[in-house]
Amino acid sequence: MYRIFNRLVVMILAIIFLVPLVWTVITSFTPSSEVITRANPFMINQPTFANYVSAWETIPFLQYYWNTLVIVLGILAVQMVTVTLAAYAFARLNFIGQGFIFIVFLVQIMIPPDILIFPNYAIMKELGLIDSKLAIMLPYWASSFGVFLLRQTFKQIPLELDEATRVDGCRWYQTLWYVYLPSARPTYVAFGLISVSTHWSNFMWPLIVTNTVESRPLTVGIAIFAQSFETGAQWGTVTAATILVILPLLAAFFVFQRQFVESFMHSGLK
Repeated sequence: MYRIFNRLVVMILAIIFLVPLVWTVITSFTPSSEVITRANPFMINQPTFANYVSAWETIPFLQYYWNTLVIVLGILAVQMVTVTLAAYAFARLNFIGQGFIFIVFLVQIMIPPDILIFPNYAIMKELGLIDSKLAIMLPYWASSFGVFLLRQTFKQIPLELDEATRVDGCRWYQTLWYVYLPSARPTYVAFGLISVSTHWSNFMWPLIVTNTVESRPLTVGIAIFAQSFETGAQWGTVTAATILVILPLLAAFFVFQRQFVESFMHSGLK
């Protein structure tokens, strides 16, 4: 009975989360003039690809895709270095105030990113980085969540392995490379998936700090495009553009679905 109840709850939640995606896909193939007037929002009378053609020709998707990839991968690459070194320090090194510093570090998880928009903008303006990809990336190069996640994984690695490598003459960075990194691979995959999905869909900070097409990511570009219609949003074209934005993430999820689930199971994320 308990299993049946759990499956029922999961199915209901899946349907709730799936309905907006299904509506978006259906609307993207519906002529914009029929979106408001159609009786059933999940029916298509005359499916068309014109919305996708219009969106692709109107929006500089290639430029936005390139900007987003540079931003997302740039953030992830630096985060992998910073969270690894910080997690190793908190997990294996002993220094004065270690516990207190770690708690203060974790407080960042409870601070909403939107609160830091004004000070971050002031700093970027002082550095002369406004309207650049680097301005979008810099505030996210450190991740308290990633440090916490990786520290828990490192602490589960037997200390004897660490001591054995030191007996063999390995330096700390060699121990980190040959012992800790391979053992924490599922955690790295889990954190990488979270980082990529989060910054692919990030909107508020890029909207504030960018002004031109050369720096804007997909989310900001689509939002500005949706507001450019003088007679109201053309929902067929807007939803088609939305599908083009989320399509890479959906494709990646379906291709790496097994690795996605296994990484979260091994990393202990709930």
